[in-house]
Amino acid sequence: MDSFGDAWEIICSYCKTKITDVAYNTWISRIEPLNLDFEKNTAYLMVPNDFHRQTLTRCYVPLLDEAFEAVFDNKFIIEFKTPDEIEKKEPEIKKAEEEKDTNYEYTFDTFIVGSSNKFAHAACLAVATNPSRAYNPLFLYGNSGLGKTHLLYAIGNEIKKNDPSKVICYIKGDDFTNELIESLRLAKMADFRHKYRQADILLVDDVQFIGGKESTQEEFFHTFNALYDAKKQIVLTSDRPPKEIKTLDDRLRSRFEQDLIADIQPPDIETRIAIIKRKAELVDIDLSNEVCEYIASKIKANIRQLEGTVKKLKAKSYINNEKTTISTVQEVIADILNNDVPPEVTVERIIDEVARTYGVSAEEIRSQKNRSANISNARHIAIYLSRELTTLSMVAIGEEFGKRHYSTIIYTIRKVNEMMEKDSKIKELIDDTIKNIRDR
Repeated sequence: MDSFGDAWEIICSYCKTKITDVAYNTWISRIEPLNLDFEKNTAYLMVPNDFHRQTLTRCYVPLLDEAFEAVFDNKFIIEFKTPDEIEKKEPEIKKAEEEKDTNYEYTFDTFIVGSSNKFAHAACLAVATNPSRAYNPLFLYGNSGLGKTHLLYAIGNEIKKNDPSKVICYIKGDDFTNELIESLRLAKMADFRHKYRQADILLVDDVQFIGGKESTQEEFFHTFNALYDAKKQIVLTSDRPPKEIKTLDDRLRSRFEQDLIADIQPPDIETRIAIIKRKAELVDIDLSNEVCEYIASKIKANIRQLEGTVKKLKAKSYINNEKTTISTVQEVIADILNNDVPPEVTVERIIDEVARTYGVSAEEIRSQKNRSANISNARHIAIYLSRELTTLSMVAIGEEFGKRHYSTIIYTIRKVNEMMEKDSKIKELIDDTIKNIRDR
């Protein structure tokens, strides 16, 4: 294959067939391929933080081993690196990271502008050209797969190109929470605060995931204020506008809304065709006009799926050594379109999302032993949602949560209903959690 990135696409596809969507999106999708050293038989992968690495090492290395062997017919040692470690300039990793910085996926040049995104694109370009003086903060929102992350990285890369001395910090909303939890556990809050508050540019993806988390919102509020008062640039993305993030503190919502809010809509067919052709050019695959138009007519609402289709066609043409035809496209698209069908909501998926929201583990939620207030609240909400979002009986739900008696399940559901009636914040948290479960 032309690069480790091409192979990684196939490895991810393999992993996705073996685990739940929630597990894949939470743990595997956030891994970035860095370098493949055939001499050392080592695959270097970047993960957001040490908490992420620990979970992967504990739960997902066997799956990754299996996937690497399936793709390369060879076993590799998997070595995870965090962004902080990469900054220490380890030879192989530093080189791969520098190459990634110039990757076509993260520039304005490769972002296809159409009627659905031209306002957001213009706003981002203005910020990249004139940071902290154009729009601050800039808030982008739109459905998944429409290019928000692309624009976020493009801003960072453009600023870095114009002024290499700028300190640029990118983080996902839920990774901010995970890092905060880890810093509290290790008593390293001073380091955590320094990391974010010394940034010249703070780029936060999926900021909606800090909603409902009191400690996270408190810390983010002070980080936001420190950067804003120092005239540093802040750019945020979300799947919805601030007013619709019901579990967001009012003081944060007002700050998110205090300058420019720009939305991104699904692209029209001309833009979709242009995206396909540009992606094909960049990965060096020859696609006919007929093939491009066919893809664009079938995949209408997600740019990431358009680009993913081209990548898969590239991998397929390499493996089979044959020209891409409509029938080839139909095979690839069939998998993507099938994945568009909302997956059945399972108890496992509910527990994973509630665990992520409350900063606890799925095992703690299922456990009979741990009864701390935070874990108990998470467990109660997970039980309530299992009744609301699945067709399982009370007895079956009790089995899922440490073999609890069905009468306990009935009591818990009644208790959560009463809590929602008395406290609108709890209802909003549960509503947001339901949305996240259905959207993931």
